[in-house]
Amino acid sequence: MEKHKKYIKRAKKLKIKDAKIINAQSIATAEWVRLKCQFGCGGYGKRLTCPPYSPAPEQTRKMLEDYKYALLIHGDEHTDIREITSIMEREIFLDGHYRAYGMGSGPCNLCSKCLKFCKYPDKARPSMEASGIDVFKTARFNGFPIEVLNSTTCKANYYGVILIE
Repeated sequence: MEKHKKYIKRAKKLKIKDAKIINAQSIATAEWVRLKCQFGCGGYGKRLTCPPYSPAPEQTRKMLEDYKYALLIHGDEHTDIREITSIMEREIFLDGHYRAYGMGSGPCNLCSKCLKFCKYPDKARPSMEASGIDVFKTARFNGFPIEVLNSTTCKANYYGVILIE
């Protein structure tokens, strides 16, 4: 875990509010999360990074078993979580962690409309929630703030994760 702390410093240079190396097994998944995408998000089925194209919760759960550590990143409404997740995944991969895999926050915004095949497979990643990750439970368990937004004046918290090894 100590050898991965350099990724926290790097993420902060990319304007992340906070970051932490976490145990990958502390990432919570649940079936209901994907249903919230289907019945609550206008992006459902419109992006290749969203359900039904993104990994199902069961697939995500099985994938998490292959990892020991992850970098959990925290941003706000001014943070491009998708872009920073992509950058960090690439840097961690090039640092020798060939299984590095990132998931961002919310629907992909690289294109105005998805085509049959993604034009940016090196940058586009599903969001944590599109993959069945309970972001609230994961963030809280790892000591990060997150609350339900009950008005337009509430400050939002956004999260991304890069699985390391």
